[in-house]
Parts: sequence; C-alpha cells; structure tokens
Amino acid sequence: MMPSRTNLATGIPSSKVKYSRLSSMDDGYTDLQFKKSPPKIPYKAIVLPTVLFLTGAFLIIIGSPLLAGYISKVGADWAVPVLIVGILVFLPGFYHLRIAYYTSKGYRGYSYDDIPDFDD
Repeated sequence: MMPSRTNLATGIPSSKVKYSRLSSMDDGYTDLQFKKSPPKIPYKAIVLPTVLFLTGAFLIIIGSPLLAGYISKVGADWAVPVLIVGILVFLPGFYHLRIAYYTSKGYRGYSYDDIPDFDD
C-alpha cells in the first residue's frame, strides 16, 4: 500500500483536495489579475496637509490685519514674515487637500497615490 501525499503547509491529504481542470483555451491569465482593489485611504498623509492648511490660513488671517495696522502699529514689522510663512505653509496644504477631495469624489485623474505617504 502506498502512503498518501499530504500538503505540508496545511496538512491536508492530497486525496481530499478538490481540483478543477483548466480550460483548453487557457492563456495564463485570470480575471482576478486585472480587478482593481479599492484604494487604501492614507489617513496619516491627509492629516499633515490639513494641519498645514489650517496653520497657513491662521497665519494669513493674522498677518493681514498686522500689515494693515489694525492689530497694532508695532506689529507691522512682523506682518511680512508672518504672511510669507503663512503662504508657504498654506499652499502645499491646500494642494494636497484638493487632491484628497477630488480623489474621494471619484474625479478621473486623481489618486491617493499622488499624496506623499511618510510611512517608511
């Protein structure tokens, strides 16, 4: 009597495994290869642009009255650096939030892959 072969990974005897015959028209591809999985939403990568956007908006909102002299006359010296930093922080945050928004709405040409992910 010949011992039955077993699949070492699962421990199931090969006589109990169900096989199906491949079609004669097999070209080596299956439909599952071309099926796209739903996109993974990078929540951590969306939090950073949100923080940048809100910080930049806050600095622009504070820098504008400083430049106009509404907050204080002495604060006008700080107005230009606050506005510059606010704009430099606001723009990348706005850009990446826009990509995330358009991707979530399903617009063609936008993907979560366009947002840099910092999970190394």
